Amino acid sequence: MYFWASYGLFTAKIFTIVFAILILVVGILALTRKDKSASKNKLVIKKLNEKFSELTETFQAEILDKKSYKQYLKQKKATEKKNKASEADKKRIFVLQFQGDIKASAVASLREEITAILQVATPNDEVLVCLESGGGLVTAYGLAASQLERIKKHNIPLTVTIDKIAASGGYMMACVANRILAAPFAVIGSIGVVAQVPNFHRLLKKKEIDFEQLTAGEYKRTLTMFGENTEKARLKFQEEIEEVHQLFKNFIQQNRPFINIQQVATGEHWLATKAQELQLVDELTTSDDYLLNASQHAAIYEIHYTTKKSLAEKFGITIHNAYSWFNGRAL
Repeated sequence: MYFWASYGLFTAKIFTIVFAILILVVGILALTRKDKSASKNKLVIKKLNEKFSELTETFQAEILDKKSYKQYLKQKKATEKKNKASEADKKRIFVLQFQGDIKASAVASLREEITAILQVATPNDEVLVCLESGGGLVTAYGLAASQLERIKKHNIPLTVTIDKIAASGGYMMACVANRILAAPFAVIGSIGVVAQVPNFHRLLKKKEIDFEQLTAGEYKRTLTMFGENTEKARLKFQEEIEEVHQLFKNFIQQNRPFINIQQVATGEHWLATKAQELQLVDELTTSDDYLLNASQHAAIYEIHYTTKKSLAEKFGITIHNAYSWFNGRAL
């Protein structure tokens, strides 16, 4: 009896382990199949008119008595029916969000969103870009600004709203717009170029460490982090910075010819109230107010291009996060 009891317990354990492994394998296969079948990239479109309507309805439900609320719903239904009939004649506003970092990483989604919009938008519509950026790499923000230029080349009105900041490369993007709207305390400007290079030459020399750098071409490298910098190299580096600054100023002058470029291209930044006086922005308002007012006469669509991570990428991120946690670091 002891033998059979032990054998039965052993068999139950084996069966449980095998069953658990099968469930795990089936789960992984299901996730893999789902991951393969699902598109990695997705264009998400949200109609903001419906969002505003839902907010209003929720608020009215709380503040109105039952009779007034029923009357409100009846009136709302009639209005929606009327609006639906004239939907085809309405102006459309396509809203994009651009949150800029130093590499202008959001340009990867921006280019896809603009490509999608250009296939359906007409000169009767409008593209609104909610822009927030303190600037960054010249090449990255140059590309981002070029993406916005695509909209204007198709004769589609372009509006940029700035609620917090559009400085340096951020303003390079903003100036492309037909209209620039900014919240009163938003930071605007910083039309300049900066480059910083630390130099460890004296430290290496003190420690008797040699540094060798071989180049083909007199100006392949100007300033260096480890070698001894010469005055000639400094002058060349400054010349390159001035050249980029001049291109920046030309670009702004091309898009906003009425600006006194010598006055604003000093690298300074201003709050939007002062920036309006300098004609860097056209109107003081928030993106929220602009969209809410526009929803009374236009169909508003928020566009966002998302990239889904594969199962392997998700697994890699999980492992990385776990490793960081065990090493006392948080992401």
